[in-house]
Amino acid sequence: MHRGYLGLLLIAGAAFLLAGCSGTPEPAKPGGEAPKAAKTEGAKMLRIAVIPKGTTHEFWKSIHAGAKKAEQELTGVQIDWQGPIVEDDRRAQIDLVETFIQKHVDGIVLAPLDDKALVLPVQAASRAGIPVVIIDSDLADPEAYESFVATDNTKGGMLGGQRLAEVLGANGGRVILLRYQVGSASTENREKGFLEEMARHPNIEVVSSNQYAGPTVETAMTAAQSLLTKFGEGQVDGIFCPNESSAYGMLQALRTAGRAGKVRFVGFDVSAKLLEALKAGEMQGLVLQNPFRMGHDGVATVVSRIRGQKVPKRVDTGVVLATAENLADPQVDRLIHPPVE
Repeated sequence: MHRGYLGLLLIAGAAFLLAGCSGTPEPAKPGGEAPKAAKTEGAKMLRIAVIPKGTTHEFWKSIHAGAKKAEQELTGVQIDWQGPIVEDDRRAQIDLVETFIQKHVDGIVLAPLDDKALVLPVQAASRAGIPVVIIDSDLADPEAYESFVATDNTKGGMLGGQRLAEVLGANGGRVILLRYQVGSASTENREKGFLEEMARHPNIEVVSSNQYAGPTVETAMTAAQSLLTKFGEGQVDGIFCPNESSAYGMLQALRTAGRAGKVRFVGFDVSAKLLEALKAGEMQGLVLQNPFRMGHDGVATVVSRIRGQKVPKRVDTGVVLATAENLADPQVDRLIHPPVE
């Protein structure tokens, strides 16, 4: 046999054996469920950058815990968790994406601070061959990323509106929406859902919906105090806030004004302090996401994509309403006490 021909046969045989030893990814699951990333023994270590909007709120700590859980479950995966300190630092988040592109990470999981400002960096990652999975808050260009893993935020806002209408009762009343900040697609959709629900109740008047809390509890409290000064005692019956920091800032302002528990109040997301307010009757509802699952499925989805698996374009991580009456419900309890450890 010709030596060159024999060499080709040996190379082909070796390639066949290597292919047979590699892990086979599971097929994508129907209904928007994130596929389980295949464990690939002996493969190179995959470096996954996970970039939240911020790092201080309980919500982001839960996302971090979920991402770490995925890292532990999957073979050959290492996450690098970095995010802006303040949740309006778009420049810092853009710089992080660009830095991870330069480091040639294998994948990126990103919660964009701004649905437009982060489009170009995500497109740059895609051109560099780095798949991006978006979590929590959508991007203006869906073609730039592989999958969107998040809450149905419009539905969450509607749930908050339904609860506020329920506790206001047949007489309805005057309500305030304190928005979060411009460019945050997740909270903008919650605000949209809330206002759509309010429009279904002719006995409810939205007296303010154009004020923004800003990125911190302190800025939220300042905005809330201005609103409570404008709408004094007896001039507002209900309030909705679309995230953890805006809700806690409003709660502090209500307490300072001596109006906590007198005004019906529904928030979004949970922390120990908001949960305490719910139990004490200072709040009447908290719309809960599943940030732990968001972090976990975000990492699992990008790893699946890297390993050749088809992934769903949209993964809905669920949303429920917590009240003082249903805190013992197992579904609610799991979201209130995620395994952050």
